[in-house]
Amino acid sequence: MAKAGKRYGTAAEAVTRVGACDLAKAIEVVKSNAGAKFDETMDIAVRLGVDPKHADQMVRGTVVLPHGTGKSVRVLVFIKGEQEKDAREAGADYVGCEDLIEKIQQGWLEFDRAIATPNVMGLVGRLGKVLGPRGLMPNPKTGTVTFDVGRAVREFKGGKIEYRTEKAGIVHAPFGKASFTANQLYENAVALLEALLRAKPASSKGRYLNGVAISSTMGPGVTVDLDTLVGLAKS
Repeated sequence: MAKAGKRYGTAAEAVTRVGACDLAKAIEVVKSNAGAKFDETMDIAVRLGVDPKHADQMVRGTVVLPHGTGKSVRVLVFIKGEQEKDAREAGADYVGCEDLIEKIQQGWLEFDRAIATPNVMGLVGRLGKVLGPRGLMPNPKTGTVTFDVGRAVREFKGGKIEYRTEKAGIVHAPFGKASFTANQLYENAVALLEALLRAKPASSKGRYLNGVAISSTMGPGVTVDLDTLVGLAKS
């Protein structure tokens, strides 16, 4: 523990010396200070000028990161009929309906993303109290309720992530691994930020982008200078 504390302290000192900087520099600093024995996940935290308590200000959606997340995603598909073959060929890890529902009701949750066709949502709905709090409930807004299951499976396997505002109006999302190149991480982060900007609610007044910070699993966060994102906001 002492060794980990010392490593974190050294990284924190480096971050303090840098201060707020542009996105590319923030990624470079966090990446260079990711010294854990495993491949740390790179995370971005974005504070938005919204009040999630109001339904019309909830920012939620999905975005396909150009270089993926570096994580193997286990996809489950609730489906019946001929399309089961499409789901399996697309790479779904688990395919079924009543059998999977029963298994989940018994406590099994060994998957990262759940997709369902609209015609089985009446059955899947009984899992709302189990999957909802865990962010696993299929939802049309995130592209996880669809008849085009093959495409949905391939997208989530290939790097599609979901984002949503938390109670404080902050979006937390992974955008790669420390082993990615700085350019790959930068392009992933830009893709996410652009998606958030496009998702700005019409009811959101005042400044929308209020804070951005980059961090790794075991490292301190680096603040991004918002003035350096002005061009991005206008794109």
